[in-house]
Amino acid sequence: MRKSKIPEDRLLPYETICAATKADPEALNTVLRHFDGYIAAMATRIFYDEFGQSYRCVDPELKSLIESKLKLRIVQRFKAE
Repeated sequence: MRKSKIPEDRLLPYETICAATKADPEALNTVLRHFDGYIAAMATRIFYDEFGQSYRCVDPELKSLIESKLKLRIVQRFKAE
């Protein structure tokens, strides 16, 4: 019995996860696309313009850093059985 409430069609296929752990570039990009919304939300910051007005925007440097860390952790830490 599954414990997750997420529908199966929204999950990453097991084969993609296994390929990503072996540093397959296409699989890693698929994983990044899958988590793109979450990564963008985590990389969103408040910026101020020259008039002191604040606005929320995705920080591209932070987003790139998060993506790089995710790729590195997938390859280093997860080992498919």
